[in-house]
Amino acid sequence: MKFPAGLKYTKEHEWIKVDGAQATIGITDFAQKELGDIVFIDIDTLGKEVHAGSVFGTIEAVKTVSDLYMPITGTILEMNDTLEAEPESVNGDPYGSGWLVICTVKDPSELEGLMSADEYKAMVGH
Repeated sequence: MKFPAGLKYTKEHEWIKVDGAQATIGITDFAQKELGDIVFIDIDTLGKEVHAGSVFGTIEAVKTVSDLYMPITGTILEMNDTLEAEPESVNGDPYGSGWLVICTVKDPSELEGLMSADEYKAMVGH
């Protein structure tokens, strides 16, 4: 199981990679393994500001649907369009081609409340 060091993590199993005033968000390797085969991703917040901790979409696996939570407050600028045709990309490469959205970073101080890779790894028991 992978826990890339350059990312921040949430208790809800999202990761975030900040690049200046923007950030890329996805779900963790742990989360995709727990969900199983991902078959559909629904993100209806494109162009909207979503507050930290709020739901920005859902992810559907064969046997369950889970909410996706924003790690920080920001406006959703872009969705990973390839996931419409290939949602299983999240299973194959959750930190690469399986990213979910790109958003603005409204308040960088919110990042301080997120976990490091080591903290997240300890939380999930690995």
